[in-house]
Amino acid sequence: MTRKQRRLVLIGVCGAVLAVALGLVLWAMRGTIVFFRSPSEIARGEAVAPGVRFRLGGLVLDGSVKRGPDGLVTFTVTDTGATVPVRYQGLLPDLFREGQGVVAEGALEPGGVFRADTVLAKHDETYMPREVADALKKQGRWQEGARHPGGQGAAPQTASGGNPTTRQQ
Repeated sequence: MTRKQRRLVLIGVCGAVLAVALGLVLWAMRGTIVFFRSPSEIARGEAVAPGVRFRLGGLVLDGSVKRGPDGLVTFTVTDTGATVPVRYQGLLPDLFREGQGVVAEGALEPGGVFRADTVLAKHDETYMPREVADALKKQGRWQEGARHPGGQGAAPQTASGGNPTTRQQ
């Protein structure tokens, strides 16, 4: 074998090893990729098939939280265009409230109820998950310049907490 042929064989073997490694990484990650859906997308039938994991985001509908036995909690998530009933077994985050932003991770059951195994609530009054804010913007229900629970549209703040357009003396 000539020197050129050995080099080509080495490059081919390295390429094959990299391809196998990439394939193994992608195969291992196939179960951890979770997509975001809004209640309106689910209502339009754009959601994934029942049993497939995804994230549902929106606002907890006022008056919809019902606590049952053994830590069972049911509530409704809305993006002001559609609603999806959610069932969750376990402890909710301390900041979980009606009218606040929430992202639930789980799967849609055949009856149209979202079975959540993880519920994430906002962490302060200026936070809304980006996916929820984007979904509200798509529907035209987001008002730029207004103070929203996402901090989106609010005046930018400096490190000292003031408005950057105002001079500090």
